[in-house]
Amino acid sequence: MLKDVDKTSLFCEYYKLWVDVYKKDAIRDATMAKYLMTQKWLERLVPDLKISELTRTSYQQLLNEYAKEHERQTTLDFHHQLKGAILDAVDEGLIERDPTRKVIIKGKQPRPKKIKYLNQFELHTLIADLDIKEELNWDWFILLVAKTGMRFSEALAITPSDFDFARQTLSISKTWDYKGEGGFMPTKNESSVRKIQIDWQIVVKFSEIIKGLPDDKPIFVGESKIYNSTVNDILTRHCKECGISVISIHGLRHTHASLLLFAGVSIASVARRLGHASMTTTQKTYLHIIQELENKDVDLVMRTLSGL
Repeated sequence: MLKDVDKTSLFCEYYKLWVDVYKKDAIRDATMAKYLMTQKWLERLVPDLKISELTRTSYQQLLNEYAKEHERQTTLDFHHQLKGAILDAVDEGLIERDPTRKVIIKGKQPRPKKIKYLNQFELHTLIADLDIKEELNWDWFILLVAKTGMRFSEALAITPSDFDFARQTLSISKTWDYKGEGGFMPTKNESSVRKIQIDWQIVVKFSEIIKGLPDDKPIFVGESKIYNSTVNDILTRHCKECGISVISIHGLRHTHASLLLFAGVSIASVARRLGHASMTTTQKTYLHIIQELENKDVDLVMRTLSGL
């Protein structure tokens, strides 16, 4: 890269080149989009900053400006994406000292986020309203996600060969690139590769509906491009018709996890079923539900002790 840049080059141009050399075709499209967004923010915040002018102070000022419009976690992600390029610039002799040393991450106070999910009665009402025909449609898709808690891209990638009806399991080992050109892609992380138990209703219904379909072709993907909004619109219509809370397809995943937690299923089992990288992810996502369950546990403990 030294032949293309020197100390007088603009930092935003260096970063653009660095992303093209080291990240292009090496990371997922969704991750690449984040690097490209970081590049746009550099062009907006420090369009005239030269590599030689990148000091601890100027870098901290850059982060501070970014933090004015973003939460702390987002600012931290921004910093991590820049740091890789900066450390390479230090190694290449373009910057004398690491300007990211002792950096302070700031950011706006995050807004309280409460996940949207259906209670058990609402989910029963929704499933009863689904139009499960003799041919596969998006209502079948909604049913499968509600019963398994799969991610949208995981459910799109399901093929007939992923079902093991004898053992009542469904294998999740890939995703579908619905945001790009289509085709199979790896799962979000290694923990996302998993086998989950499916109930007898799913076994009976899907064993019939997928008969005769190609084993290695996704059952919900046709010739036309698939949009997340298309399925969400169908789900929204069902929710409104039933008079229940309106949620998204991802909200069905939350619903699935929430009902399992309220039923007493352990956090470890829910984490494995959802394909979370660790139980920490599950605990953070469903913190308010876990807190409700802990409150119930306290009542149970006190009733038990008072009866001794």
